[in-house]
Amino acid sequence: MRIPAAIRASRRSPLLQVVKSAAATIAAWLLAGWVVPGQLPVFAAIAALLVVQPSVNQSLSKALERSIGVIVGVIIAVSLGLLLGSPSWIVLLAIVVAMLIAWAFRATPGTGNQVAISAMLVLALGSTPDYALARIAETLIGVVIGIVVNALIVPPVLTGPARRDLGLLGAELAASLDRLAAALPEPQRPQRLQELMLEVRLLRPMKDAAEASIAAGEESLTLNPRRSAHREELREMRALLERLSPIVTQTIGMTRAYFDHYDDSIGLEPAVTAIAEQLRRAGHDVRLAVQIADVAPEPDTLTSAIPALTAPLVIPPPASGHWILIGSLMEDLRRIRGELVDEE
Repeated sequence: MRIPAAIRASRRSPLLQVVKSAAATIAAWLLAGWVVPGQLPVFAAIAALLVVQPSVNQSLSKALERSIGVIVGVIIAVSLGLLLGSPSWIVLLAIVVAMLIAWAFRATPGTGNQVAISAMLVLALGSTPDYALARIAETLIGVVIGIVVNALIVPPVLTGPARRDLGLLGAELAASLDRLAAALPEPQRPQRLQELMLEVRLLRPMKDAAEASIAAGEESLTLNPRRSAHREELREMRALLERLSPIVTQTIGMTRAYFDHYDDSIGLEPAVTAIAEQLRRAGHDVRLAVQIADVAPEPDTLTSAIPALTAPLVIPPPASGHWILIGSLMEDLRRIRGELVDEE
């Protein structure tokens, strides 16, 4: 029996994150138990555990969500307790009221759930004002400890996934250009044409993955004490992605045009051999751009440091049956060259 994907992640969280969460939870439990004696400091431990997130900025967001949810939930619980006493059904009423208030103020799902849970726990364990204030104090202690632990003990900087995904995108983009260059001068079977389209379509999800990883890396630097050492690195990765993204679009478009307008006589066009050579040169320059940015997934594979694209390609007019394809390839190639050599 397979474990459902809903309860398993595609990859494990870093062990350091687990250690920090455990350290924050233990510290919050001990400190809250000393500052607010009497009850087990469950609120503090839960707050610390939830606040330690993959980035310092996310920790702050979770801290606000947790703090506001607890304070509002405690206020609801104490108010209902003072008005209606302590019958058992008041716990259910508090949950419903908490959910309606969260909905009315457009609270996030996390904040809304926290309001309801806090109201329920306070009424179930003790609805006196003193108890409620102690639970708020506990929560704030846990929140502060969670933020401090996450910010001071090796705060996470998510540049590794961004570097990996951008390097994979660059390698696959160069390979797609090479595959199209190899296909152009030779007759192709329908199965191979389908393979070319399937392979080149992988570029879009790879570009999206690189975009998401870079965005996560940029987000991880917000409020991060280590941000100065990595800000320029991520800025360069963002700039490289902005150069590669239009080339992804052009490469998919060129492959699509070749697929749509293919016939066995295309390879006889004098311009096709020249276009194929320019595509190989473009693939070289994509690898060079990735190598210069130091995001290559295989750093031992070096590319010549001399750009291969030089002067724009000039070709004779194609045969009437191929002018649409040749013109489309030339226009996309012009745009690719413009991105790689910084020309408009």
